[in-house]
Amino acid sequence: MPMNRMKRVAAAIGAYAAHPDPRAAIANTVALVIVSNQPFYPLYLYWAVSPVVTPSYVTFLSTPFFAAVPAVMRRSTLLGRALLLVAGIGNTLLCRAAFGPGSGVEVFLFPCLVLTLMLFRRTEPAFALGFAALAFATYLLPAAILGAPIHLYGPDEYATLQRLNFLSAASLTVLIAWLFAGRPDTNSRADETDDTAEA
Repeated sequence: MPMNRMKRVAAAIGAYAAHPDPRAAIANTVALVIVSNQPFYPLYLYWAVSPVVTPSYVTFLSTPFFAAVPAVMRRSTLLGRALLLVAGIGNTLLCRAAFGPGSGVEVFLFPCLVLTLMLFRRTEPAFALGFAALAFATYLLPAAILGAPIHLYGPDEYATLQRLNFLSAASLTVLIAWLFAGRPDTNSRADETDDTAEA
């Protein structure tokens, strides 16, 4: 029975993430992978960095937005793709404020930049450039504007946190690249001109 239940849950998640537009399907997958990993971030922080995990709770503020990406995608692939980037960049900004500039959490802007380049068609350059500019602006935002972090970690703890964030962001970037490599139709002429998914 538990195995059948797991299969039904997996099938439901797969159906929720499915979309005829290859870019939308990839965005949905990325969003749900992030949702599935967010509950474990405080545990990673506890095991690897410090028993003080309070700053990591801010990541859950973005969870509903990531989870809503496939639902929004069914109404408009453009809005769905935009929501994924807003959630990703916004979550990075929140974490930067919560952890402070020494955490290296800004590294999560790299998968956001990759998505910015890959999710929008050649006919949508304004959106790609706009989100890329937003990601760079988030990185360049002075730390003083964000205020003091929720908790100040020690130098060794910050060094470990930087490594943890780098590994997490690198893994997410590799996943994004792997998903796009597995869908060469995202670079086809038909995909560049097909807007039927917006209906």
